[in-house]
Amino acid sequence: AALPGVRAALRERPRAYRHWPGLVADGRDMGSVVFPEAPVKVFLTASAEARAERRYKQLIEKGMPANMSSLLQDLMERDARDAQRSVAPLKKEDDAELVDTTSLSIEEAVATVLDIARKRLPRSVCN
Repeated sequence: AALPGVRAALRERPRAYRHWPGLVADGRDMGSVVFPEAPVKVFLTASAEARAERRYKQLIEKGMPANMSSLLQDLMERDARDAQRSVAPLKKEDDAELVDTTSLSIEEAVATVLDIARKRLPRSVCN
């Protein structure tokens, strides 16, 4: 949300779900704003072209109309808006691991994230 009051209210809701052994939270602000104290933070990225292609395939598989150039343009505009917003701009935090999924399959991306988690978390948590 672009409005500070809305962002503050929405930030508290997922925090209520923090319980041992923890949770996996996915979203553009999860590691930087909602859970800044998280022991594992992963900043997933991919080229705009790869993300547009993935979205295009998702829409086509669902039988929905899709236009690759429109999807690419929309993603690039959203990225620019998110990076430049005054409240919680999208950026990789220093303590987050960067994972570029441009050339990774879903399985490879998941394996990479699990490897990161296993290195940072106690063994009893990440089996």
